[in-house]
Amino acid sequence: MSLRNTLSPFRYPGGKTWLIPFVRRWLESRVRRPGEFVEPFAGGGSVGLAVAHERLADHVTLVEKDDAIAAVWRVLINGEDDVQVLIQRIMDFVMSEETVDLELNRCPNTLVDHAFRTILRNRINRGGILAPGAGRLKKGENGKGLASRWYPGTLTARMARIVELRLAVSFVYGDGLQMLKDLVSAPDHVFFIDPPYSATSNGAGRRLYTVSDLDHAALFSSLTRIKGDFLATYRQR
Repeated sequence: MSLRNTLSPFRYPGGKTWLIPFVRRWLESRVRRPGEFVEPFAGGGSVGLAVAHERLADHVTLVEKDDAIAAVWRVLINGEDDVQVLIQRIMDFVMSEETVDLELNRCPNTLVDHAFRTILRNRINRGGILAPGAGRLKKGENGKGLASRWYPGTLTARMARIVELRLAVSFVYGDGLQMLKDLVSAPDHVFFIDPPYSATSNGAGRRLYTVSDLDHAALFSSLTRIKGDFLATYRQR
């Protein structure tokens, strides 16, 4: 499978697909390939998945604390529920206002239920926003409405490739900042740090992400102590 754009199944606000060529050059410029590539604030995970797909590090660890997003990674990467059930549900889903309402009003009973609802909401909401209050697509692309971002074949092909990468990728459902603190002394680790939160109280992160609070001072303190290399991005507002 070629990586034309991204392996991520998400349309992610603030996603970093555009940064993948820079990350590739950064990792390839190192004397030796990293033993571990860590993305503490994974979100849509496009960078970490690209690193694993292109074997730019021996292993990749993605970390995310948002339970809706984590549900998808727990199924795809950790295999905590049947990924084939998720794939089949995506392939079988017939998109309409009625089927969307029925699905989103249903109480999820399994991790696959939760993961499917997350993917569905991500694909029908404007900008892929999952935060409370996000609006749905109306006209969408070429007047296709809710179906304009629903590509079952593409989604399931990406998911199948992520499953193939399970030996090279781990997912941690937890606090990325704590993970960073735990690994600051690991010299063979490199970190891609892209927190989906701006440092201001009224930043865009509060509108775009369900989890938008971060101890920025603690993050900066950890960055001053990291023994390995890191690349960090930051929003001013």
